[in-house]
Amino acid sequence: MPKRVDHEQRRAQIAEALLRVAGERGLHAVGMRDVAAEAGVSLRLVQYYFQTKENLLLYGLHHLAEGLGARVGARVAAAGGEGGPRSVVEAVLLESLPTDEESRVFHLVYTAYAVLAVTDEALAAQPFIDGPRAAEDLLTRQLEAAREEGAAVPGLDARTEAIGLLAMSAGLGTSVLVGQRSAEAATAVLRHHLDRLFGDTPAR
Repeated sequence: MPKRVDHEQRRAQIAEALLRVAGERGLHAVGMRDVAAEAGVSLRLVQYYFQTKENLLLYGLHHLAEGLGARVGARVAAAGGEGGPRSVVEAVLLESLPTDEESRVFHLVYTAYAVLAVTDEALAAQPFIDGPRAAEDLLTRQLEAAREEGAAVPGLDARTEAIGLLAMSAGLGTSVLVGQRSAEAATAVLRHHLDRLFGDTPAR
């Protein structure tokens, strides 16, 4: 019998290769032939699954976001199951910082996607902000829950604070990538602000 092919697994394999190449050379320099070579498959196979470079880039963006979600879930679980609101907020923010190779690639490539979404017509037509909006909604819900539980400072504006925390995380991540500060220093800044919002209550 001919061997059955798991098409989603093959697409994920190609997307992982795209992210590795983008992490080394920059997203703008990635070609379908480069991705095929990195994935160990033929250019024809990459074209079969994605047809165009724009389709490949869009799938890679979704794959990147899914990977972040899985790592955030693992970080929350490692902190003790579901944990409290601060555990979730801290996991989202810290996992986005380039503290290891995987998160470095995430921050570098995601930032490159943001630039392309502004300058590339094909990507600009896609719902690029869905991911950032989902993260903002998640942090807002967690901050609201903390406020209702009395685990956050009184009168906290959850939406505004969520927007500020995500912007801070993105800016700190860039500062780590360019060597302005260490990952440890960036982590300390984020935790300082979380201490302020959560009334110095440590993550559970």
